[in-house]
Amino acid sequence: MTTQSTSDFVIEIGNCNSILNATITLQRAGLNIKYGANGIGKSTIAEALSLHADGSSNLDQLVPFKFRGVPGSPTPCVTGVDEIKKVLVFNEEYVSQFVFQREEVLKDSFEVFINTDEYKQGLAQIDALFDSLRATFSEQADLEAAVSAFSSLRDAFTLTRAGAIDKKSRGLKALGVAGKVANVPNSVKGYKHFIDSADPASWITWQSKGKAYLDISDNCPYCSRPDMDKVAAVEVSAIYESAAVKNLSALRQTINQLGDYFEESHREQLLSMLTSLSEITPEQSTFLAGLRSQVDTLLGKLTELRRLSYSTLRDAENVDEVLRDLKIDLPLLKALHSDKTASVVDPINDKLDEVAGRINELRAELGKQTSRVAAIIKVNQDAVNEFLRSAGYRYSVRIETTPDAYRMIVEHEDASGHLEAASSHLSYGEKNAFALILFMHHVRKVQPDLVVLDDPVSSFDKTKKYAIIHQLFHGKSSIRDFTTLMLTHDIEPVIDIVLNPTAGQFSMMKPTAHFLQNRAGLVTESLIGKHHISTFSQVCATNIGASSDDLIKCIYLRRLYEVNNDLGLEYDILSSLLHARDVAGTKGFDGVITPLTAEDFKAGMTEIHKSVPTLDYTRVVSEIKDPVVVKAKFDATDVGYEKVQLFRAAVNNNWANRGDEAFQKFVNETYHIENEYVMQLNPREFDAVPDYIVAECKSRLYSVVEPAPSEGSGC
Repeated sequence: MTTQSTSDFVIEIGNCNSILNATITLQRAGLNIKYGANGIGKSTIAEALSLHADGSSNLDQLVPFKFRGVPGSPTPCVTGVDEIKKVLVFNEEYVSQFVFQREEVLKDSFEVFINTDEYKQGLAQIDALFDSLRATFSEQADLEAAVSAFSSLRDAFTLTRAGAIDKKSRGLKALGVAGKVANVPNSVKGYKHFIDSADPASWITWQSKGKAYLDISDNCPYCSRPDMDKVAAVEVSAIYESAAVKNLSALRQTINQLGDYFEESHREQLLSMLTSLSEITPEQSTFLAGLRSQVDTLLGKLTELRRLSYSTLRDAENVDEVLRDLKIDLPLLKALHSDKTASVVDPINDKLDEVAGRINELRAELGKQTSRVAAIIKVNQDAVNEFLRSAGYRYSVRIETTPDAYRMIVEHEDASGHLEAASSHLSYGEKNAFALILFMHHVRKVQPDLVVLDDPVSSFDKTKKYAIIHQLFHGKSSIRDFTTLMLTHDIEPVIDIVLNPTAGQFSMMKPTAHFLQNRAGLVTESLIGKHHISTFSQVCATNIGASSDDLIKCIYLRRLYEVNNDLGLEYDILSSLLHARDVAGTKGFDGVITPLTAEDFKAGMTEIHKSVPTLDYTRVVSEIKDPVVVKAKFDATDVGYEKVQLFRAAVNNNWANRGDEAFQKFVNETYHIENEYVMQLNPREFDAVPDYIVAECKSRLYSVVEPAPSEGSGC
């Protein structure tokens, strides 16, 4: 039974994948370990909680296959967690989406490691010094439109490396057709009203498409009249290229919009070029290149002034010089030296002078922020690298400054420079370990209502498991203050946190551990207390005393001898018994069975009888050989572990359907002593054998045809 507090979350999950119903509890602001075998639905629990937090309609993707497309079927649901609005899940998907990006070890590492409240407060103090400067931008009602127009003008005239106007630029092509638009040639004079319209490019495009039908009939393809001038219709698209005309319209609009921002003589020169019938002269090209350069300079200054902040000044050796260089010297920008431009530039320069007048205050705040950043970087680097060292990894991380922000990169002690594609160098275990520690920092940044760790440490050896658990849940930088659900098929975290003396280090997490069991889609949990964790020897001894069946007792007793490496006469007798040998023997190195002497058999049985007083070797051997008896014993026990061992005994005696080698190997290895922990839960209380394994064993047992009774033996 689970002991509940009134403050616990009591969660019910229904109709999600293989789970028809699951009831689990979560202790708030504590570590909740849910231990269970693979295949019982742990990942489904994690996914259901995450999807529910994102919106209950998202649960539809978890509809069990048997309900999909079936009208009136029950729908997935999660109840008891309405307070949980934000869930952060560590699983393989998290590792693939957020960790080991090509240029940084964690996606948005700046947000996780640098952009703390302290960092933001420092930025706010620096930004306050620029408030009046920024206000001048917002106070200039027409500035945004002017900047956009200047940008369009600059982009219309691209420059070559030599600084000349590129002949392929949009603006130059537009000017090439300008004179023909302003002065429509006589040959197409009939179309003047269309060419002079607000959108001549669209009309020219339409007209050009129509000329493809001129040869079909003598009638006009546009109006069907028979007296059209086909020569003039063809000449329109020959004279006017629609893209150039469209660019001309945009250029004309931009120049008209900028108007008074140009010095008068420059504006007049631009306007005259919009009506010139001649090709662009070298002098005009030089004029345009100079104009474009001045526009680019103005836009660059305005952009830098808007961006003025800690990030743009942090690496400056001389802040005074940076501010001085940002002033706009309008008289030197002759093409833009107008009253209209001055009305914009002068207030900006004045505010910049005010900032420069507080240069000592600015320097002080920049210095404080730089120190804050250095301290934040050191704390985060040291935290990650301390774990990597303690876990025996030869990697380290470094947070480096980039022009726009910061990023965390991975380095190896034997390589120069950082690893651009860290994931291709790290092993599966190394990636998981790295990712878990980065996830811990991500949690502290995001502050979720629930943290879910989906089988986080099962792939590590014991030393690394403990190092990771310790890092995650011990110390001020850990996630011990968060409501955390750890789903695992690995009992070692339970042993480390619940049983071992080191468990005291995790007391602040108020850890609880539960055993999860799935029976026919119904998931239940049982509290695991310190007293539930025993040595395998203790488990065997307890179950020998608790069982009423001599064969079951023998299964546990043989395991007890095996785990204690007591492989003498008693072990040989029990091994022979479970293989249903009529005469007990010992197996030599060559695999040959040598029968025990009567004296040795008696001595061994005397020792066995101390644990199983009623054992009759011949009787139990005959039981194992009888499918009816073994099946009855199989059905009589509710313990999955015992069912599997009975099945193995039947297979060893060659009458049960052992099936394919893969299943047999799985049963032998998964539930054999070599793969069982020294410390474990008693399988009679915490049955970890999945339903499908028990069902498969039963199916193979019952696929055997019962032997026909011999004559005179009765029913």
